Amino acid sequence: MLFILTQEKLAKRNLIIMWFANFFVAGSMTMVMPFISLYIETFGDFSEKYVQHWSGITFAITFVSAFAFSPIWGRIGDRYGRKKILIICGLGMGLSIFLMGYVHSVWQLLLLRFCMGFFSGFIPMSQAFISTQTPQEIAGRVLGTLQTGSITGSLLGPMLGGILADSLGYSTTFKWTSISIFISALLVIATKEFMMEAKKGTKAHYSSREVANHIIRNPVLLTVLLISALVQVAHFSIQPILSLFVSDLHGPANVAFYSGIAFSAAGLGNLLMSRNWGKIADKYGYIKILIILLFLAGIVYLPGAAVTNFWQLVIIRIALGVTIGGIIPVRVAYIRQEAPLTMQGEVLGYNTSLRFLGNIIGPMLGGFISGYFGFSAVFICTSALLILSGIILFVSMHRHPKLVKHTI
Repeated sequence: MLFILTQEKLAKRNLIIMWFANFFVAGSMTMVMPFISLYIETFGDFSEKYVQHWSGITFAITFVSAFAFSPIWGRIGDRYGRKKILIICGLGMGLSIFLMGYVHSVWQLLLLRFCMGFFSGFIPMSQAFISTQTPQEIAGRVLGTLQTGSITGSLLGPMLGGILADSLGYSTTFKWTSISIFISALLVIATKEFMMEAKKGTKAHYSSREVANHIIRNPVLLTVLLISALVQVAHFSIQPILSLFVSDLHGPANVAFYSGIAFSAAGLGNLLMSRNWGKIADKYGYIKILIILLFLAGIVYLPGAAVTNFWQLVIIRIALGVTIGGIIPVRVAYIRQEAPLTMQGEVLGYNTSLRFLGNIIGPMLGGFISGYFGFSAVFICTSALLILSGIILFVSMHRHPKLVKHTI
């Protein structure tokens, strides 16, 4: 009994520490998002189409290396502990962002964004770190609480980044941003790693082949993992060109600041509902809530194609945040339910890898669609992808009802 109480106290302490670590990492990473396209404009006299295309590619290149490395980090974490990986990721990201303040060409920025991708698994790894310390029946609520840390950082980061960029310049902002990521790495040192007691029959280690077989034998789990990519394609298609869209709607005055508000609006919606969605999913079932969230997000995004002023865009971004805010914690909680503890890092690594694949495709797709068909077309495509994801998961749930566990 004393051991259980000690574990509970440790788990709460770790959750608080990782909340702040995620807050600093997410805030730092989103600080630079509103002005990457504006930063590229300072490298030379480029056409608008050139900036849109290269904004998409530069934004996406981080996720190419992250896509390749996420399952590897997950497997190493399962074997040797996730705390060490979190520290390495924090230091690597911090250094990459610091050096971005010294670049003078698109190619230099592209190279550093690529290098940053190798260390971009901090937030997904922290989810695996907390997940393995959390009882299954409250996983949605706990992971939703953890996500509020990254959401709060994402909420404040773009606005703070916009203010710093407008007042200090883009290069200086990159340098200041790196400091908070270094702080996150230091915070992780204060955590203590442990794992919930595994179920009987659970092996200490699983081979990659055994992990792959476990996923394939559960079609609903496989569908959830694959949908991770589609959701990210949809969500990230607008990200690299959002500041250009804001400039188009609001004008060039203080564009970095207003872009920051537009980015942060989705974070506000996330903050309002992510923990609540986790609690609802704990009670009514993760797959049912995921399907509802996917359909709602698709419906909410569609009016973005018809906005005519900046504040309409902000309202739509808040509504999107409310609907899409529960998708990540509910999805991770479902994986927590379906994967043995000693393979969760690798399964979550595949989930993260597929998310990063979506992050690769989404910004490039958004950049090219907006370049050829306009900003409205990006919102229409995004809405269609989210609704398609909901349909796919709904069909999978009804084809394999025995694999969908009900909590009530």
